Amino acid sequence: MEKLILLWESSGLYNLTPGNFAMMVVGLVLCYLAIAKRFEPLLLLPIGIGGILVNIPGSGVYVPPVYAETGELLQAGSGLLYYLYHLGIETTVFPLLIFLGVGAMTDFGPMLANPRTLFLGAAAQIGIFGTVVGAVLMTHFGLADFSIAQAAAIGIIGGADGPTSIFIASQLAPEFLGAIAVSAYAYMALVPVIQPPIMRAMTSKEERAIVMTQLRPVSKREKILFPILLLLLVAMVLPSAAPLLGMFCFGNLMKECGVVDRLSDTAQNALINVVTIFLGLAVGSKLSAEAFLSFSTLSIMLLGIVAFALGTAGGIIMAKIMAKFSKTPINPLIGAAGVSAVPMAARAVNKVGLEANNQNFLLMHAMGPNVAGVIGSAVAAGVMIAFLG
Repeated sequence: MEKLILLWESSGLYNLTPGNFAMMVVGLVLCYLAIAKRFEPLLLLPIGIGGILVNIPGSGVYVPPVYAETGELLQAGSGLLYYLYHLGIETTVFPLLIFLGVGAMTDFGPMLANPRTLFLGAAAQIGIFGTVVGAVLMTHFGLADFSIAQAAAIGIIGGADGPTSIFIASQLAPEFLGAIAVSAYAYMALVPVIQPPIMRAMTSKEERAIVMTQLRPVSKREKILFPILLLLLVAMVLPSAAPLLGMFCFGNLMKECGVVDRLSDTAQNALINVVTIFLGLAVGSKLSAEAFLSFSTLSIMLLGIVAFALGTAGGIIMAKIMAKFSKTPINPLIGAAGVSAVPMAARAVNKVGLEANNQNFLLMHAMGPNVAGVIGSAVAAGVMIAFLG
């Protein structure tokens, strides 16, 4: 009988807290959105499973290290998810490898064919800097307690770029790394839910139905030279942005040069798929009730959605301004793709455009500001690290 009692008291059901239960439900919801609604399943499914695993009491998948008050290590961390998080996210290895794969899958052609879209990518970064101001104001009025470096790390969520968010958080606010990673990837995955209402609210049906002219063809030489020049230019001015843009441009150069097809194929498929699985599980490990259900984490989530909304709005406003001075038609929806959630934001733009005009295919036009947003968020991260790191 005593053994049965001991078995029951060591079970997950006995030790389950309301917080654990709530976060397991959150994990199940993420899995549902991934499987039933197909909302970026490559991200949401591993994040959801990681969130479920880490909230099972006694599972041992994530055991953080224990330190004495003097700072002495009493017990080392253990568990698969702990090692994935520690080795891949805290060291920023996973984000940089993701950037390598994204670069190998990216086509700079739409942006080079219409260089004006760089302004849309830049305008969407208003979400980053607007949220920094918001975090500082919350601290000023006693609603939170964020330093300027922490505010900058939170603001980068507005770029809708998970790898960049993790990279800058590890540099400026490692104590908030888990919350920032969860916020960034959750909002990236929920682009199809968050962005369309903002796009519809800020544009008329006539504006959404605008058909843009076909893009000019871009030569192979342009596509090869651009990543090299971009890396050299940005790295010389902002060395702190070199790791992110370096991996991004290297991946793109492998794709465009045509002489390392095997490496390019690996980066586009096997490498990025493996890293995505590990990164998703590691991000999900920060959905534990102890880490997630706190005021600071919920404040970061709130500021993150504000940042994302501001970035979307900033891109649309810039597109409207450009349309007034352009000789060729510009659909203001493409400004929403200036946030760097590639290619989720571009697909959301295309979907909303097709709702207004079933012959209005905006995907390639939206990819220009979408790629520009990746560059913009990496540059913004470099600026913040240079000033605050």
